[in-house]
Amino acid sequence: MWGGGPVSTQVKLSNAYEVIGYIPGEGHNLQEFSSVLVRGGRRKDLVGVRYTLCRGARDLQGVQGRMSSRSKYGAEKPDDNS
Repeated sequence: MWGGGPVSTQVKLSNAYEVIGYIPGEGHNLQEFSSVLVRGGRRKDLVGVRYTLCRGARDLQGVQGRMSSRSKYGAEKPDDNS
C-alpha cells in the first residue's frame, strides 16, 4: 500500500451511480456524508479512478498553503502583508 500516496474515495452521484473519485492535493477534510463536486479526469496510475473531485467547492476545502496552481486546488490568494 502507498504510505502517503494518492487518495481516492467512493462517491454516490445524484443519479444513483457509485464511482471512485481522486482527491487532488495534500490532505483533505472529507467525512462520510460530505457533498462534493465531481468532474471528469482519470488517473492512469490508479485502477478504476475515472473522476476527480473539485477542491474548494461544496464541502471539500481547498489546499492550505498552496502558492502555485492555486485555481486547480481551490487555494486562497496569500496575503501580501507577511
